[in-house]
Amino acid sequence: MVATGTQTNSTAHDQAPWLDFVHTGPGTLAGRWLRTFWQPVYRSQDLAPGRSMPIRIMNEDLTLYRGESGDVHLLAFRCAHRGTQLSTGWVEGDDLRCFYHGWKYNGSGQCIEQPAEPEPFCDKIRIRSYPIQDYLGVLFAYLGDGEPPELMRFPEFEDENRGILDILYSTSPCNYFNLIDNDPTHIYFVHKTFNQAQGRAPDIPVLDCEETDYGFVTKATDSAGSWVYFSHMPNMVHGRRDGYPKGEAIQWRVPIDDENSLSVGITLIYLKGEEAEKYRAQRVGRSRSPELAKRVNELGDSVLRGEIRVHDLDDRSVLFNVQDYVSQVGLGRMVDIEPQHLGREDVPTIMLRKLFSREMRALAEGRPLKQWMRPKERMSLGNEDAMLVRP
Repeated sequence: MVATGTQTNSTAHDQAPWLDFVHTGPGTLAGRWLRTFWQPVYRSQDLAPGRSMPIRIMNEDLTLYRGESGDVHLLAFRCAHRGTQLSTGWVEGDDLRCFYHGWKYNGSGQCIEQPAEPEPFCDKIRIRSYPIQDYLGVLFAYLGDGEPPELMRFPEFEDENRGILDILYSTSPCNYFNLIDNDPTHIYFVHKTFNQAQGRAPDIPVLDCEETDYGFVTKATDSAGSWVYFSHMPNMVHGRRDGYPKGEAIQWRVPIDDENSLSVGITLIYLKGEEAEKYRAQRVGRSRSPELAKRVNELGDSVLRGEIRVHDLDDRSVLFNVQDYVSQVGLGRMVDIEPQHLGREDVPTIMLRKLFSREMRALAEGRPLKQWMRPKERMSLGNEDAMLVRP
């Protein structure tokens, strides 16, 4: 079950594009592979009907808008006429009119009006559109070529009887691979203060990994027991949420560009009845609000500049996220895996890199890619009954 591997030398890395995980722009190998999956791009509640927004995903600028009917559309960034930014225009019904000269596009990217043209040639003008779906409060886009695969579903989070959902959305000034190239061991150091407060066993867990139909599963075992993390290819993890309130979360790390990344998380909080309503009123949708996310980044940058110490922070509303920010952004804007020395504690990291390089190499050589799929039933994280009990 244990995944093993060695570091590649810099010469091989330079010659092998399937070892370049960090560059994800159009035409790059990692970018082509990531585009074969649906990616979360926005929090649904933040896009009101009649609004258009510019977004940037994997080094591509795009136009996201919600029609007055509530339907969401994703188009190219610029108008085909003179190239101005489409998101500055007007949403009319389920169409988008350009701010500059009024050319109008429908949700498929087809130009349908050219007001100043005596003989409109709309039928010859079409900009690119992208499939987009609203699921569990998150907008997912497919930026690849051809027909998209079926959007992956998560029955665990569809069952309203299990708790309430909180949708988290934040950005980090570092490459997405800094964030997904993670492992359970960091919890015992990065989040040491939380472990002590919760009485978590101080021993380091033993980790095992095994490839699955959806990615790989990591089992962590310490003196308190065992739990699992499900890593779904290519950039999503499903794991438990400790502390109060307990629960579980699925989280994606998506490239904005090569030096900035987007984190989108769906957290299922194990609360019901009056407790759930109280929590919903106080916290849901605010735990990573833009204001709070900005404070996390500012405090994290202050720590990295040596102005303050993370150990001295006492604001528990941001402390956990600041700790993660410091450890992950502290790797640098773009991770360099060449000088790293991986060991037994890095089993998940080795497995992740192995699967990335294997699939990217198959793509480069024109061989079939693995068709990743998850079980249709709910995936158990282990002793969930214990997790449902408030400490």
